[in-house]
Amino acid sequence: MEPSQRRDNFRLYRQDYRSPNMETLRSARKGDLGEAGSDLSEQIKLATKENHVRAENTELMLSYQKGQITLKQYKVLMFSLYEIYKALEEELDRNSSHPAVAPIYFPQELARLESLERDLEYFFGHDWEKRVIVPAATQRYKQRLRKIGQENPELLVAHAYTRYLGDLSGGQVLGKITQKSLGLSSKEGLSFFSFPGVSSPNRFKQLYRSRMNSVELTEGEKAAVLEEAVEAFELNIQVFDDLQKMLSIATETDQSGSGVGAAGFTASPVLQLTVGLCVALATVGAAVYGV
Repeated sequence: MEPSQRRDNFRLYRQDYRSPNMETLRSARKGDLGEAGSDLSEQIKLATKENHVRAENTELMLSYQKGQITLKQYKVLMFSLYEIYKALEEELDRNSSHPAVAPIYFPQELARLESLERDLEYFFGHDWEKRVIVPAATQRYKQRLRKIGQENPELLVAHAYTRYLGDLSGGQVLGKITQKSLGLSSKEGLSFFSFPGVSSPNRFKQLYRSRMNSVELTEGEKAAVLEEAVEAFELNIQVFDDLQKMLSIATETDQSGSGVGAAGFTASPVLQLTVGLCVALATVGAAVYGV
């Protein structure tokens, strides 16, 4: 998308967002002329209901809900989110003029990559990129995003909806939980949870859903988007589980006196081996998943 076109779209989106016309929002929904529940956003919500519950009940997310997130958990989670959003946002940028992507392309309001970079620099310093460690499931998630960005850009709709609206919905609450759990005196290191371009999350989510519902898809493409939304949740569940396993190994190694510090993950030979296995598993996973 050309810069001038992006600016025009941005002004249009901002105008819609600041002064939402309910009649316009309703008319954008295909379901108004069809059967109830035909909106894509509603269908995704229904199709992923079970997966959503499972994601919320992973060990890592339960720790979050209980306010028991540790600094080590938070740091490795940020690493994985950085890799996921880097792939997602680069593919959205590259496909911003695609007819399925353009209506839900809100980089000014939603982009998370720069905020994650600020958070990682806060915790790890200027050389944080040299310290990125991610498990195999994160590698699979990245590879999936790259694949559909190149071959089926319309499927990015499922991932953007799942990630952005999920983070926007829980951002304020999770940000406060994280700040309290980690004992942070300021909001430094918590940029990920802040959406300065969104003054009203509820109104923006309404706009986002209406734009997504306006995307023109064939029945086959819509079915594929629903399947991809389920896959997006499954990939997130795998990421949470892999992170927890990696952290469990790190904790056991730390307790045995191997010298893994709270601020770093490369001091332990055992953990280095674990990371090596994660990379190897990512390669195997790529073959299994066909990406």
